[in-house]
Amino acid sequence: MNRKTQQEQQTRFSQHAPLGRRRLRNAQFAGLATLAAAGALLAIAVIAPAQAAENADAADASPLHLSGNLGVVSQYVFRGTTQTNEKPALQGGFDLTHDNGLYAGIWMSNISWISDTNPAASASLEADLYAGWKPAVTDWLNADIGVLHYAYPGSYPGGMTKPDTTEIYAGLDAKWIAFKYSYSTGNTFGNANTSGSSYADLSVNHELFAGISGIAHIGRQRYTGPNSPALSYTDWKLGLTRDFSGYVLGLAYTDTNTADAGYTIRGKNIGSSQVVLSLNKTF
Repeated sequence: MNRKTQQEQQTRFSQHAPLGRRRLRNAQFAGLATLAAAGALLAIAVIAPAQAAENADAADASPLHLSGNLGVVSQYVFRGTTQTNEKPALQGGFDLTHDNGLYAGIWMSNISWISDTNPAASASLEADLYAGWKPAVTDWLNADIGVLHYAYPGSYPGGMTKPDTTEIYAGLDAKWIAFKYSYSTGNTFGNANTSGSSYADLSVNHELFAGISGIAHIGRQRYTGPNSPALSYTDWKLGLTRDFSGYVLGLAYTDTNTADAGYTIRGKNIGSSQVVLSLNKTF
């Protein structure tokens, strides 16, 4: 996902001159925007349960359902690579679903990989916008088709390929095992000439004992373009979760076989093994 050189791939790892005063102001504004978004999510997490209780009967009668989620993680790991330089992240979003399987939503998290790897750029927020349809194939098998746009609002130096990425996806969910295939329609996470890159995800989630569920995942990120051998990789994860009255505590171990040439930031491969602690609440 992160890249080696600006000229070859317009990479996420290319280095630029230090920020000037204007870019420093932009970075400060981006930080304020992140804090504002975090504050809004926290306020909603407090207010929403009370409102949900008041409107429960009306919600049950409607084919539309609105839900939210809020979480804290010890670090944000995406497809096996750390997005926050091994630092904590506040995350949350909303989902609107219909009884016929249609859905749309937004999910947000703070990030640092853009500024970590390119001091001339300032973007500290990831906002994922998605919509799709989950039809029931049988009583135990569901399909999932949709589109997801990864947005990274901020300021970028001239000539840099922006990391915004759009993927279309299709998947199958057979109760505790799921497969999903995502296909990039343009430049992928800041890499020029990578349209057609893809990600295949196979996951298993099953209750083990005493309310504890086990998670196993393997994924393959494949890049197109001349630098694809250095960028393509496989990631995997093993984890446990436990629901405590609606608060889900999780612990996971992740690792990849990312090449140092494509994924090194500040002398460290961001795809190296990680341990992630998480706490999530849906309301």
